[in-house]
Amino acid sequence: MHRVKNSKMAVPPADGSGCSIDAMPDGILEHILGFLPAPESVRTCVLARRWRHLWRFATGMRVGCGSDDDFLTPAKERREFMDHVLLGGESPLDTCEFSELGEFQHEDVRRVNHWLRHAMMRKVRVFSLNMSPVEAPTPYLELDDQPLASQHLTRLDLSYVQARNSFLDFSSCLSLENLVLRYCEFWSATMISSKSLKHLAIISCSITASASEHPRLRIYAPHLVSLHIDDIEGRTPVLDSMPSLVEAFVRIIDDCEDTCDKLLDNSECGCEYCTTSGNGGDDNHCVLLKGLSEAKDLELISSPELFIFKMDLRLCPTFSKLKTLFLNEYWCMPDDFTPLACILEHSPVLEELTLELFCESSEYEVEMEGRFSVERPTKISEHLDIVEVKCQDVDKRVLKVLKFLCTFNIRFSF
Repeated sequence: MHRVKNSKMAVPPADGSGCSIDAMPDGILEHILGFLPAPESVRTCVLARRWRHLWRFATGMRVGCGSDDDFLTPAKERREFMDHVLLGGESPLDTCEFSELGEFQHEDVRRVNHWLRHAMMRKVRVFSLNMSPVEAPTPYLELDDQPLASQHLTRLDLSYVQARNSFLDFSSCLSLENLVLRYCEFWSATMISSKSLKHLAIISCSITASASEHPRLRIYAPHLVSLHIDDIEGRTPVLDSMPSLVEAFVRIIDDCEDTCDKLLDNSECGCEYCTTSGNGGDDNHCVLLKGLSEAKDLELISSPELFIFKMDLRLCPTFSKLKTLFLNEYWCMPDDFTPLACILEHSPVLEELTLELFCESSEYEVEMEGRFSVERPTKISEHLDIVEVKCQDVDKRVLKVLKFLCTFNIRFSF
């Protein structure tokens, strides 16, 4: 049943003394209430008879979200309040945001999942769930292993939740374009899939398999425009083809399982996939670079022990659209410039290259710009005009990189 909006507007006196928020129609007031924390929105019911039920039709719901009142309210009361407000509301929601809900018990898991599904029933467009981190038994709230279904959801933002395989199938969310996953755990998941998704961010998430032979998590999002992957714990996910990709940031560091200490000294080991492996590794599949090959702007950052990028370079794709490229020292160490040369030779329209070498927390003190002094090599993009090197100090390691770049007739001024 749809509520009939009260479109009548009070006419203020000619002297202007009656101008107030009460002169606004209900629809505008309900939109304004949607920007308030939910407790404050509900409190407006005591203002006047007209306000008694306006909160039920607010276009947004925000519980937690840094509100002082929410912080001081016991967790049990907040949960009961959410049951009352969310389930008691009647209108479609533009935004639904749950944050800092406090420690949750086992019996709360079903309740939070019910909130999520009910928000979908209310045609929510933007949904955010940020569960506060807690201690044992798990810092994650487990979501039901059932896919979401919504024709209205456009953005989903989840933090500190555990998602299994079926939940990560977003094929029934036909309008979903933005997906942000922070501090989440993917348990025994094989695929994140969505044909509508355009922007995906996976930040500080853990990929956990039930067995050592479990396949890598695969990301299938053929219409993705931007991708942000940062600090993955577990095995690196596989990227399927992304022909619409414009920009991508991939930073894989300490907690990734795809590492080998032998990479630091180029000695041979027995890893199944490592580039120093005596058995040659996996030469049949790319994990990351194939999916990133259509990007126009690309940032690739890796810890020295990671072997995924160097393994992918065995089947290095052509980065046919790549114009700006940002790399860290991983691509030219230890004293091995083959990875850097390979990606440069496979980027035919590259215009700008930035190397950030041996910097901590992206803090650098020295910035140098290189230019081609004479005719450039035929293997290098004829469009490459700018090569920037950023570092904390011009030490022996940096000098080796500069010397290598000189082989491409790139000269730097100090």
